[in-house]
Amino acid sequence: MTVVSQPDRPRGRKLELHASPVSETALERGLPLLRPEKARDPDFIAEIEALQADLMVVAAYGQILKPRLLEATRQGAFNLHGSLLPAYRGAAPIQHAILSGETRTGVSLMQMDAGMDTGDEIARVETEIEPEETYGQLHDRLAELAGELLSSWIDRLAVGDYARVPQDSEKATYAPKIERADAELRFEEDAFRTFCRFRAVTPTPGATLATRFGRIKVLQAQRGYLQSESGTEPGLVRATTPDLEVTWPEGSLRLLWVQPEGKKPMSGRDWANGVRLTPGTQLRP
Repeated sequence: MTVVSQPDRPRGRKLELHASPVSETALERGLPLLRPEKARDPDFIAEIEALQADLMVVAAYGQILKPRLLEATRQGAFNLHGSLLPAYRGAAPIQHAILSGETRTGVSLMQMDAGMDTGDEIARVETEIEPEETYGQLHDRLAELAGELLSSWIDRLAVGDYARVPQDSEKATYAPKIERADAELRFEEDAFRTFCRFRAVTPTPGATLATRFGRIKVLQAQRGYLQSESGTEPGLVRATTPDLEVTWPEGSLRLLWVQPEGKKPMSGRDWANGVRLTPGTQLRP
């Protein structure tokens, strides 16, 4: 077995080089490790071809693979994708499933081809998305399911003993990379969509909210009350104890933990006390 991972990248305030978790695990276990800067590098592809391996398995690698690399092993390349294909093809399937308010998702095992997540599906595992589950929590749970799915299929993949089902591209949806603008909570969106947005970008890149008292990161939040009457103004402080609760269209959110710019994380209640919020205060800029 040979492991391929991204090169070491700078992280933290000092921008020191750190190995990826995949690289760290390979090194701990004494496995051969390749860390090409670009997967399209002909020398790297030649190294893979020289292995004469049975198959290649890809999960969240983050680079487009050239056809020559996809064909470098006997059975080709297989991908574990974090959605129920053909839904949410692309770089951020888990985040976009949550952002769209989906209640189910899963992992698809597919044979890779030259397209973006367009290859034939071999197997899948499905799971519920919990109502308050964040991207980080769902990511870790899907990673476990992906490992179990691969373990149950890898012997058959290695000898070509599997059926393939073409995807229906007419039903495809797309999940592009999450940008910083996607992480901005908006008082114009209803409470449900805003909470979905918070969950989809937590813990990374992290939800932000612009207020009259400065921009804050929202680190932990919960749905508040469901608004039955119309006309309640969004952005109003509904309560500061036991938690900071703020109105949105069709409901409210409890901002449990926040981080003001340039300060350490604190409870929403402590932030409210610090800037002297009271019920009825308008937070919108």
